Amino acid sequence: MASFFPASFEELIDSFASLPGIGRKSAQRLAFHILSLPLEDAEKFAQSVLKARRNVHTCPVCQNLTDRELCPVCSSAGRDKTVICVVSEPRDVVSIERSREYRGLYHVLHGALSPMNHIGPDDLRIRELLQRVADGGVEEVIMATNPDTEGDATAMYISRLLQPFGVKVTRLGFGVPVGSNLEYADDATMLKALEGRREM
Repeated sequence: MASFFPASFEELIDSFASLPGIGRKSAQRLAFHILSLPLEDAEKFAQSVLKARRNVHTCPVCQNLTDRELCPVCSSAGRDKTVICVVSEPRDVVSIERSREYRGLYHVLHGALSPMNHIGPDDLRIRELLQRVADGGVEEVIMATNPDTEGDATAMYISRLLQPFGVKVTRLGFGVPVGSNLEYADDATMLKALEGRREM
């Protein structure tokens, strides 16, 4: 079927459509919006994408996203270095920080175990977590993966790997409903989940 749009515009639609959660119609809307912007704003948008891609990398300690040598949490002298909260994605750090109660460190796995999607232990940042615990000084690891099948499987797998180190391994409490994502939890729910964490 012949396209009604110029090739460069079709390419822009295809680029938006390749993003997760963006269908063809949404991609068209976004492409039309970009074309309606003044050239200066469109260039600013394009530059912000390139700047983020060039400058943002994972923190060598916790694997969270940063544009510095270490992320702000790892470089802070005021954080409790004896506790590590393990989360699936960088956005989960933001959800937990909103509770304003947690003062420990983080470790970002960048996913969860999912055999159906061919995501195994080697695809996650588990090795880096084990090294941090092996280095000493860690007393508790909080498993804050999502309360769904994949998140639970990931938490159980990591808790077994941590047993030889003799650290306390806890799981977030019942404040977070089963099958939901941390991303959507409100501040009070996240606070209850942190307070109600249980040992694994």
